[in-house]
Amino acid sequence: MAGCMARGRISLACIPIAPRLKGSVRIKGNPGRWDCCPRRKRGGLHKLSLQLAWIVSALAFAGCTAKHYRRSADNEAYQLIGQKSPMVTNMEPHFTIEETNHLNFEGLPETNATNDFLGEAAESEIGAKVLSLDNALEMAVKHSRTYQNSKEQLYLTALSLSLSRHQFTPIFSSGGSATYAIATVPRIGPETNEFGSFVIHNDEFSESRSFHATGGFGVDWLIRDIGRITAAFTTDFLRYVSGDPRSIVSSQLAATFSRPLLRNAGFKTDIENLTQSERDLLYGLRDFVRFRKDFSVQIASAYYGVLGNRDTAQNSFLNFQSSRKAADRTRDLAAEGRTTQTDLGRIEQQELSAESVWVNAVRTYQRSLDDFKIQLGIPVDSRIVLDDKELQQLKIHHPNINVDDAIRIALAARLDYQNARDEQQDSARKVALAADRLKPQLDLVANGGLNSPTKDHGFPLPEISNYYWNVGANLDLPLERKAERNDYRAALIAQERARRNAELQRDEIELQIRDSWRTLEQAKRNYEINEIGVKLAERRVEEQELLAEFGRAKALDQVDAQNALLSSKVQLTQALVAHTIARLQFWDNMGILYIKDDGQWEEMEEPTRSAAIWPAAETVASSFPRSATNERRVNASLSN
Repeated sequence: MAGCMARGRISLACIPIAPRLKGSVRIKGNPGRWDCCPRRKRGGLHKLSLQLAWIVSALAFAGCTAKHYRRSADNEAYQLIGQKSPMVTNMEPHFTIEETNHLNFEGLPETNATNDFLGEAAESEIGAKVLSLDNALEMAVKHSRTYQNSKEQLYLTALSLSLSRHQFTPIFSSGGSATYAIATVPRIGPETNEFGSFVIHNDEFSESRSFHATGGFGVDWLIRDIGRITAAFTTDFLRYVSGDPRSIVSSQLAATFSRPLLRNAGFKTDIENLTQSERDLLYGLRDFVRFRKDFSVQIASAYYGVLGNRDTAQNSFLNFQSSRKAADRTRDLAAEGRTTQTDLGRIEQQELSAESVWVNAVRTYQRSLDDFKIQLGIPVDSRIVLDDKELQQLKIHHPNINVDDAIRIALAARLDYQNARDEQQDSARKVALAADRLKPQLDLVANGGLNSPTKDHGFPLPEISNYYWNVGANLDLPLERKAERNDYRAALIAQERARRNAELQRDEIELQIRDSWRTLEQAKRNYEINEIGVKLAERRVEEQELLAEFGRAKALDQVDAQNALLSSKVQLTQALVAHTIARLQFWDNMGILYIKDDGQWEEMEEPTRSAAIWPAAETVASSFPRSATNERRVNASLSN
């Protein structure tokens, strides 16, 4: 039966000819196609047994082809996505929603060092896999639940398009029904009355049994700009089992053609549904590509955030060790009477506070690591650690572009802004469609068919000489159009909303560019400030340690120097991480962050040049079709 379902349609060769019934039920056609329905002996209950066999075989057929339907849906959805993928650059080339569900840590290095700054949790990291940023991005693409949901949403959009396209192909249907009826009727005759008519005995009843079966095969085809054609072949069989054992058999071939002439002329509604489904898939592709960029930035942000918390825990531990050393030295001085108990108490309070800060920092790091595992889509009990080298390799790379040029490039390259502009066109089409529904309904309708003679045996086919046909028109005057009036007004409002949404999208893009640029400048300046602050704090701590050795240090100055050093180190790391994330977000907001198949990005490298060259990027980008505007072409224009 697999050949019968080629491309999701029923082949005519697989539809058996209507049964030839005369005392028993027989199926004409290829016997090899009906192996699931073995022949049974003819008898009084043969018809019911055959119907039951048909039901069972149909259910078995449905169960056997569930995998076939799934493969058919996958092939068609992937084909549609592949057809439109070239219209959106940076689309994932090998798109699939299949999940491997196999977490593989093989090939990743293991950590054997003991990190004392983690305290009791240090032993749990021994033997854990070291996860680099590239490994984390690749793992997130394969296992993230959020990423999988986004892919499935795109897949469902493609499935919806497949159904819309299917409405413009020949749609076949086939079915039948069977009824076994028993009824009692008054006995007639054999006596006759004075008029010669048979006498009806109302107090005596006889049982009448009959078997009625119908079957049919039809096709419905909506042809764009032509009309809808419907054709059907039906057969009807009736046999009386008791009483007069006669049979009645007939068949019919009928066809109908319809075409709207005024309202919905050319089937505007059906064509609009197809057009919108085509555009929805394009929008879905743009949204998915945009999501991939945002997703990579989110994973990188979370990765560096975990490393930042780890660095904070390490700095807090070093601060705690320094505080403990200072407290031990102060206790020795207090024992010799060289310092006051007040200074000793202040130093001991600093020691306790530093320990509390360290414990909290370790707990924050562990929680952020577990949250990151969930974000990657891997089990929380997975033994991984992030690579400290990723944090050590971070540097300040400040974009060499001004804000105004960045905004112009973003408006040319942002995929979500392209969607907002195209949705304005969608709303305009829907206004025209709603206005069309206010017109009178005038449909051209033509019917024709062939009938067979009624026989009591065999299988009569429709005869050409026994035909009928008619042509007419159906008119529906627009006397009641309140619902259509409301729809039209709603479409006008939706059009205005689409226009405002596009304007809002443009303003939000400009705001995002300006805000991310300010964040970059802020992070850069904070890094420079804290870089100086760390050096100053280190000198203060060294000075206080020297004074403490001679018993001349003040407890308040020691505590203040230690806190300043810890705060400067933490803020220095945070500023470096913030600048890196802000730089990625800046490229993402401009729409020119290129994402590879494994979720990694290509770092932007822009040479030093005057701002007068950058407007050329907008000209190059705007020369592409709106649906094909892409980041890599914009980037290429910057290097020419």
